[in-house]
Amino acid sequence: MANDQTTVRFGILGCAQIAIKLCKAISQAPNATLVAIGSRSVEKASQFAADNGLPETVRVYGSYEGVLEDSEVDAVYMPLPTALHVKWAVMTAKKRKHVLLEKPVAMNVSELDQILEACETNGVQFMDGTMWMHHPRTQKMKEVLSDAHRFGQLKLIHSCAAYNPGPEFLTHSIRVKPDLDGLGALGDIGWYCIRAILWAVDYDLPATVLALPGAVRNDAGVILSCGASLHWPDGRLATFHCSFLSYLSLDVTALGTKGYLRLHDFIIPFDENSGYGFFWEASQVDFGKLAADDKRWCPEANEHKVESEEAQEVLMVMEFSRLVEAVESGGATPEKSWGVVSRKTQVVVDAVKESIEGGYKTVELIVS
Repeated sequence: MANDQTTVRFGILGCAQIAIKLCKAISQAPNATLVAIGSRSVEKASQFAADNGLPETVRVYGSYEGVLEDSEVDAVYMPLPTALHVKWAVMTAKKRKHVLLEKPVAMNVSELDQILEACETNGVQFMDGTMWMHHPRTQKMKEVLSDAHRFGQLKLIHSCAAYNPGPEFLTHSIRVKPDLDGLGALGDIGWYCIRAILWAVDYDLPATVLALPGAVRNDAGVILSCGASLHWPDGRLATFHCSFLSYLSLDVTALGTKGYLRLHDFIIPFDENSGYGFFWEASQVDFGKLAADDKRWCPEANEHKVESEEAQEVLMVMEFSRLVEAVESGGATPEKSWGVVSRKTQVVVDAVKESIEGGYKTVELIVS
């Protein structure tokens, strides 16, 4: 990236469905531009470019290496199958290109540590692709959770992420193939549930993780549906459920001693083009101040509408690009907090998987 360059130039490895959304996000972000895309064949990459109306200036490569060798690529977005992340993310970092990595970031924390070490050694920025973290609604909800007068002490978090894509998906999708995305539903959507829980507790890892009995796996052993409970020494409790077998649900509920917070579309706002997102919050009723004829025992929830000029994926690209530009042109060191958050999420993913494979045993977490 040239010293006078303020637009981060992106390359994309792979033509997964999610890459379509990121192509649009990069084109809409004022500090980013797409310059290259690579696939396993030039025909597939060219077809993707044509189908999605990419500018003719975007270079098309018939290999991932082609993108990494392109001297005009500053940063790489990687929507590859999870099993390929460690190889290509490490290779990207070694080429001194910044890494925006789709979630789940790795098959296990050992692989993620290799990625993070490569990024740190080569001085490049790392971020995972958990888009909802960047919606302004997320910051507004954090303000509610942090308000001791309004919300009190956090006691319980529950999250549910599910969708039923049908038999074709369950047979042919890479998300159910052990050699490609062997974490299945736990990695694909359980990642979001776990991230939401950790976000609510300020990324304080639980002491123990216990998978709930009844996890469903396909014939290859890939998880199609599962849940778990997370426990903290101070009494906080969290539960989650993720599934490829249930009707669409994208819920988070946080309960405090004085209030609650709920939202029903935390991963992706149901109306992505609306320019806002909703959540609901209620605080404890002061029964001493209720009118004599007021029989309410439960407070009416407040509906919060949070405006957003950009979609959350655009905001993610903008923030990632800002961090990259600060490194390349401002002499800053890469922001490590995103890697820390990813690693803690992966630690809990690993613990849930270990609990399931161990016959639903309790897994104690050792923070390292």
